[in-house]
Amino acid sequence: MAGYGDNAGFTSYAEAAGYVFPDGTSDAQKTAARQRGSLVIDRYEPRFSGKRTGGYAQERAWPRTGATTYYGEALPSDTVPVAIINASYEAAFIELTNPGSLSPVVTGTSTVKREKVGQLEVEYSTSSSTEIDQIVALATPVVTLIEGLLWPFLVPILPGALVV
Repeated sequence: MAGYGDNAGFTSYAEAAGYVFPDGTSDAQKTAARQRGSLVIDRYEPRFSGKRTGGYAQERAWPRTGATTYYGEALPSDTVPVAIINASYEAAFIELTNPGSLSPVVTGTSTVKREKVGQLEVEYSTSSSTEIDQIVALATPVVTLIEGLLWPFLVPILPGALVV
């Protein structure tokens, strides 16, 4: 599986952003991080306009046919927008330095409400929700930089109107 962009682009992007790769980071580790970062971006697919150019067998959510920006600008069906690639690089760097942090494993039955270690006691806020979608949404990290890069490609969510 290939992630968006390539290792050279990932390295250039990270260095330009002032990120420092951990000592000894290999190309294989960068490739794996890009793959995980791309999977994070592909979770937004239901909110992207258009459809996969290569159909259901296409590995990634991009490129897309019939995709438009938030402002209605048509996007080429054979390219992946730079902002999508950069968002995947952001996610990849987070995944490289903290593997799995953007894809938490959630089990609603094992939520800790209160923890005590020695004299330190912490009580976490909890949700009374038992709906799995809500539990997953609460546990999924939001990276505002990634959200900022992606928003021009997301379909506006408009409140529904009931017409009788």
